[in-house]
Amino acid sequence: MNKELVYNDLLKIVNEEDIKIDEPMKKHISFRVGGPADILVRPRTEEQLSQILKYIDENALPYLIIGNGSNLLVKDGGIRGIVIEFGDNFNNFEIDGNIIKAQAGALLAVLGKAALREELTGFECISGIPGSLGGGLAMNAGAYGGEIKSVVKSVRVMNPKGEIFEFSNEEMKFEYRRSILTNSDYIVLSAVLELQKGNYDEIKAFMADLTNRRTTKQPLNLPSAGSTFKRPEGHFAGKLIDDCGLRGLTLRGAQVSEKHCGFVVNIGDATAKDILDLMYIVKSTVLNKFGVTLEEEVKILGED
Repeated sequence: MNKELVYNDLLKIVNEEDIKIDEPMKKHISFRVGGPADILVRPRTEEQLSQILKYIDENALPYLIIGNGSNLLVKDGGIRGIVIEFGDNFNNFEIDGNIIKAQAGALLAVLGKAALREELTGFECISGIPGSLGGGLAMNAGAYGGEIKSVVKSVRVMNPKGEIFEFSNEEMKFEYRRSILTNSDYIVLSAVLELQKGNYDEIKAFMADLTNRRTTKQPLNLPSAGSTFKRPEGHFAGKLIDDCGLRGLTLRGAQVSEKHCGFVVNIGDATAKDILDLMYIVKSTVLNKFGVTLEEEVKILGED
């Protein structure tokens, strides 16, 4: 791919501040690691996104969609092709009664605070997850017994040809950390969420309790991608890792969190390889001791 040519072509679709060449992905993911993307582009409208996808299709270019990067690990070689980012460039939302209509880049935390202001309940468990709506929908994000599927009314998506579809809750086929969007070519544009009227003080107290649980039990002060491994059936990943004596295990710049063994964290100067090597040690040790295969919850992208 001729990066300069692609950059100049995409400049005809988006403004200069919304496109970068050789952009370090460590600036865009919560792990704070990762090599450069050939091109990173941030569409601000559905029409811009449609034009970008049409250009990609016509030129047979590789591409990748990201939100705020809170569940990603990009390898040190970076990403070839085009990264399309949905962040504060695509994060508008509005509330009408108990209905929230929001774009894919809206942060779950921001939507949670807005729901609180309107005295709407049902979003509390989701609001503390450090991700965007699009990513939350794709993986049916959840915490503390709540999942995003419980508040979704409908989801608007675009396919690689620029065609727009709308899925109902049932059509989204939500499962544990999966949906119809997982491993598909659909791109989330927006969603309609249906909450319930509640009591402001009760909602605020519940959110404060969840925040306290997170801050006391999770290493939120260090770069990570949240829970590194999915919960194995019949087990808890963090407990398995702890029972293997791996709490605090450090490999160069990566560490099994001393606060919560289910988190691998960047203790300051990690590379993606450090994190991946430590994850391999954790998985191998757990498998050898307990016969349980841990599956990554973090999505691994890019080249070595």
